[in-house]
Amino acid sequence: MRGPTERVRSVDRSSIRVMFDLAEATDRDLVRLEVGEPDFDTPEHVVDAAAEAAHAGETHYTSNAGMPALREAVGETMADRYDVQVASDDVVVTNGGMEALLLAVLSTVGPGEELLIPSPGWPNYWAQARLADGIPVEVPMPADEGYPLDVDRVRDALNENTAAVMLCSPSNPTGRIYDEDAVREVVAAAAEHDAYVIADEVYGALSYDRDLTGIAALTGHPDHVLTVNSCSKTYAMTGWRVGWLCGPTEIIDEVTKVHESTTSCASSVAQHAALAALTGPQEPVEAMHDAFRERRNYVVDRVADIDGLSCPRPQGAFYAFLDIDLPGSSLDIAKELLTEYGVVLAPGDGFGDAGAGKLRLSFANNVNRLETGFDRLERALEES
Repeated sequence: MRGPTERVRSVDRSSIRVMFDLAEATDRDLVRLEVGEPDFDTPEHVVDAAAEAAHAGETHYTSNAGMPALREAVGETMADRYDVQVASDDVVVTNGGMEALLLAVLSTVGPGEELLIPSPGWPNYWAQARLADGIPVEVPMPADEGYPLDVDRVRDALNENTAAVMLCSPSNPTGRIYDEDAVREVVAAAAEHDAYVIADEVYGALSYDRDLTGIAALTGHPDHVLTVNSCSKTYAMTGWRVGWLCGPTEIIDEVTKVHESTTSCASSVAQHAALAALTGPQEPVEAMHDAFRERRNYVVDRVADIDGLSCPRPQGAFYAFLDIDLPGSSLDIAKELLTEYGVVLAPGDGFGDAGAGKLRLSFANNVNRLETGFDRLERALEES
């Protein structure tokens, strides 16, 4: 037997899921802070809309690019929330933000071409570049400054073989929101090399200190920006699997063909749920946002009070990237904390070499569980 292709073998498992599986196999009280999933239920009116659509027989294929009403709503949401102007014809609805990212990479990165990834960065970026037969290139951001977008480092990494630059803001895993001037310079530098910027903005609604403007709205080169977003984090809809990709017509038209050949379309029922989420009452979103900000503040205060623990102040998303004074690799530390202290975090080196020795903590959990988790972290440091 020939076995799997090198393309598939080159993809590593995410260390986040490694810890998830270890936790699932453990029969004890664990504080689960490894996965970025809101602990809230999907708003009731969204669930009702899905049920009504299912009972009404809206259970068939939709157009490959998504229901016209939902694409229109996406365009209006992008304009109202992020100042990104996009026609509904330049939107393709996908099976979550994950598929939107993969389609963006497949449509911009050719065999042997490079995807630049400012790091620490989400592990799947590396995998998606390899699935496109491309080359993921890590560009470490300065840790001592809290991982800002360093224009000079990105510019130095750009070359004639660069196909795209991945920008995630707010960042997974650091919670950093990139400076707008730095973003403009990176997009301009990418455009000079005829490269695209893939703007991963799935956490865009979770900005705690200021409103977030979409990357495509900050630059004079919007034709070089592909924007990814989804309902998952904003509306507590991770399991519904609805995201979208927006960008230049010539890219979106081609992406839709690939989407047709992979998943055909997003779930019709889930699309009706997404339509209700985007166009319906936003009070549940505001309540979740306020709760996440309260948790962010709690995390910042607890980290400051514990010797041997530090992190940059998260400006968005629901992650803190911890520097912890314990020996061993990130994975070793994470495994010890799980087995000996009952708290589960994601190893930082899974987010690139820049994350070596760090741990990602998700505060998409209630304050009581966060308190227990930090108490256990504090005890681990005291006993080390």
